Amino acid sequence: MSLLTKDYDYHLPEKLIASRPLPDRSASRMLVIHRNSGRIEHRMFSDFETYLQPDDLLVLNNTRVIPARVFSDDGKIELLCLDQLSQTLWRCLTKPGKRMKLGRTLSVGNIQGSVTEVFENGDRLIEWQQPVDIHQHGHLALPHYMGRDDEAMDQERYQTVFAKEEGAIAAPTAGLHFTPEILARVPHDFITLHVGVGTFRPVSVDHIGEHVMHSEKYHVTKETIRNINLAKRTIAVGTTVTRVLESIADTSPDIRISKVGPLSGETNIFIHPPYQFKAVDALLTNFHLPKSTLIMLVSAIAGRELTLEAYRQAVAENYRFYSYGDCMLIL
Repeated sequence: MSLLTKDYDYHLPEKLIASRPLPDRSASRMLVIHRNSGRIEHRMFSDFETYLQPDDLLVLNNTRVIPARVFSDDGKIELLCLDQLSQTLWRCLTKPGKRMKLGRTLSVGNIQGSVTEVFENGDRLIEWQQPVDIHQHGHLALPHYMGRDDEAMDQERYQTVFAKEEGAIAAPTAGLHFTPEILARVPHDFITLHVGVGTFRPVSVDHIGEHVMHSEKYHVTKETIRNINLAKRTIAVGTTVTRVLESIADTSPDIRISKVGPLSGETNIFIHPPYQFKAVDALLTNFHLPKSTLIMLVSAIAGRELTLEAYRQAVAENYRFYSYGDCMLIL
């Protein structure tokens, strides 16, 4: 076990970063980690169903990515809408930030907005004279490592086929591999967590314990909680699902989640070694950035050394990495 950020690093050749999706969602490769034996397999996502057992339940995140990246009419200011507090009030990241002082005005679609508050962390509160149609004027905020702006095909491919609840800035990428046909054949349920900009932020401190985790909004229905409690094995599809389930998990060994009603709130849980999982038994996830909170979460469930060995093998086998890349199943 290590609490040093540098111990979650690995080398990734730039050529392995997937900047565009495969033509077929389900054609990705799948590295499989067997935690009990330490065995690592190299399979295809099309083999995923063969690893399922009776009374398994897949839990997926049905958040929908919004086109949160907006430019001012003169092209001089870029906004990333972090939260729409009302129809006319946005909390944003702004670029360049220095130009967006208190009282500064800008326009989007000929609708004027002004900075009404500057937060301590640098976010701005923008109040618009009337609602701005983010779907008309916005762009998808693709991760920086893709090295490109969004294109027409991203409107469909940077969403899961089950995306429903609008509010995410980034996609829950482990779910991108599923087709409607595969989903129809496997037992599943949904939670909602709106993936925020924090998913792109690296850990910049030397010691994990000093990292301040971002907060994200979630919702879990009563029916989903009931189904999780009935399942013999819960397979989280993605780190976002893992964070939600572990945030609401009960500490009782007999009941995974003791609440019986719907749950809504925000979570800033930071899962890293050592951590005892309470609700999640297995994890399907993509490959993550070096020294990120996400590779630390994977290390918490699979072990740091086994995780880094899996990543070394994935690099050697030329897997495709990150959002549009291949996946890993941890059993």
